[in-house]
Amino acid sequence: MSKCIQCKIEVLDEAQHCPLCQSALEHTIDVEDMYPDIKMRTRKLVMFSRIYLFLAIVAEILLVNISFLFRWSSIVYIICAMALFYGYTVIRYAILGTSGYIAKTIVLIAMALAMLVAADFFVGYHGWSVNYVLPSGILLMDIGILIFIIANRKNWQSYIMLELFMVICSGVMILLYAFGVVTNPIVSVVAFNVSLILFLGTVIIGGRRARVELKRRFHI
Repeated sequence: MSKCIQCKIEVLDEAQHCPLCQSALEHTIDVEDMYPDIKMRTRKLVMFSRIYLFLAIVAEILLVNISFLFRWSSIVYIICAMALFYGYTVIRYAILGTSGYIAKTIVLIAMALAMLVAADFFVGYHGWSVNYVLPSGILLMDIGILIFIIANRKNWQSYIMLELFMVICSGVMILLYAFGVVTNPIVSVVAFNVSLILFLGTVIIGGRRARVELKRRFHI
């Protein structure tokens, strides 16, 4: 990158003379120096993920042996294994992955909810996973969507399908209550109402842009 002393402008290409006054340009800084060494950072993160995986496996082996020697319940090392696996997924997928932040958020929250439901079954199933954890996860996603919309106001309509998906998920929780799987519907009802209000608010306030986005998504 070069700079013209006479015109006080910066020239980003490799020209030797100012395009305005034809004066000789003064070299300032290379454009390449403006960017960080991304490859070096990626290699460090990959190495960190490998070290984490190795230490997680060693920790799980030790925990299994300790549980066997002291006759601990197998639930201990199973839940720890899920937690360690989730940590590795966060490193490899959320940090090193190339997917968008929306996809990463959905996948990580879905994995966390699935693991909590599995933990509920491992400890004898008391229903707290479907009564509180799953609907709370839907509420968390609704809050995340609202934050995304505020942060990305120029492209807010791109979150309509995600909002509709949350309405469907919260509706499934209401159906589970109707079939007796969910025994305490308070959080599920709140999640359904919040999801529905968020979706309707986006469609109504968004007006034509929201309708165009829905038509485009459903190929109407």
